[in-house]
Amino acid sequence: MNLAKEIFKAYDIRGVVDEGLNVETVRLIGQALGSMAQEAGVSSMVVGRDGRLSGPKLSEALAQGMLDSGIDVIDIGMVPTPVLYFATYELGTGSGVEVTGSHNPPEYNGLKMMIDGTTLSGETIQIIMQRILDGDLKKAAKRGSLSTEPMLERYAQRILSDLKLERPMKVVIDCGNGVAGAIAPQVYRGLGCEVTELFCEVDGNFPNHHPDPSQSENLVDLIKAVQDTGAEFGMAFDGDGDRLGVVTPDGSVIWPDRQMILFARDVLSRNPGAQIIYDVKCSRTLPVAISEAGGEPLMWKTGHSFIKAKLKETGAALAGEMSGHLFFKERWYGFDDGIYAGARLCELLSKLEQSPQDVFTALPDTINTPELRINFAEGEHYAFIEALQAKAKFSDGQVYTIDGVRVDFDSGFGLVRASNTTPMVIMRFEADSQTQLEYIQEKFREQINKIAPALVLPF
Repeated sequence: MNLAKEIFKAYDIRGVVDEGLNVETVRLIGQALGSMAQEAGVSSMVVGRDGRLSGPKLSEALAQGMLDSGIDVIDIGMVPTPVLYFATYELGTGSGVEVTGSHNPPEYNGLKMMIDGTTLSGETIQIIMQRILDGDLKKAAKRGSLSTEPMLERYAQRILSDLKLERPMKVVIDCGNGVAGAIAPQVYRGLGCEVTELFCEVDGNFPNHHPDPSQSENLVDLIKAVQDTGAEFGMAFDGDGDRLGVVTPDGSVIWPDRQMILFARDVLSRNPGAQIIYDVKCSRTLPVAISEAGGEPLMWKTGHSFIKAKLKETGAALAGEMSGHLFFKERWYGFDDGIYAGARLCELLSKLEQSPQDVFTALPDTINTPELRINFAEGEHYAFIEALQAKAKFSDGQVYTIDGVRVDFDSGFGLVRASNTTPMVIMRFEADSQTQLEYIQEKFREQINKIAPALVLPF
């Protein structure tokens, strides 16, 4: 068959619906996943979907493929990705797939997959593709059975049974018309928050703004609503509810590496010495804060699948990424969950005497750049990073090559890494002053120019 190989990404499967990602391809993916699950001793899998318009037909095709392989399918309907993960624990399958395009534009969709307690990534996703190409798909003599199971209420009750606020809080939540809107307002009101809802109607056209809280332009409406309502802070979720964005009344965005400082201090107050994982994009102020709070910081490669695998391997209490994926193992399951992370933030802030604005303002901050991006031809961005890893020399910094090239200097850091979702190189710089930022950028410019002198740099 004519399989679009480019949809098989490092963290998940993702593509344009009815082009690379069509009903027949998704059915075959379901059959491949069912085959792999049975080889792992799994007999049933959970299927959920986000609020995209293509979700119903693709989740049905996915389920049909699984049923063909002999797997029993539990359909939990339209739910955020964290609810799918929750269901794999609650229903005892350890295995499931969320049909989601995450924060991509409306014409996209995709699959986030888990088999026997492991989120699929990297080579395992390539194995799915190869099995389809080879026709290595189980066709069962007896098809699996299909059942439905509502999970939203059970998920909400699980959160509310554990988290308690010391006082009521006034918040704004912006679901960006993503599927978080199906449950987030109920969770925060259940906690005791006074909630102003922004774009909480699930609409796969995303008519108001893109559901991606890692981009500051998508937080403008939330900041205005916080200021207009006199709320204590605002929270934004991405299209499938597994990432959190936070804003303050003074209009600041509290990026996830700064959120992580608060979460780490809180978790370490109960778990002294615990390990905390963060990705290569995060501020170097985060590991300092983790160490000061008595924890053990561990830097790891970017990607929700990679972070979850490292969390499982190490037994760390908490992990987080600059993109807004936050993973609580303490008191939770260790999967990324923006709605739960927001609830933990409410609980944490409700216990403090200072206002949330004062708490956020007191967090260590730096001068830093947003993500700077350079487009490459497909595959060439990986070759560029390999060359940089092999040849770059930074005599006055600590070099890390677990994911691209990150160099920590006394005054800041620089990062150049390959995106695993699109053919581009991503750069980020941070320093204690503008002069030091320019110094670090110049060091990187020198090394990049030796490898690719014609490359036009965005700094």
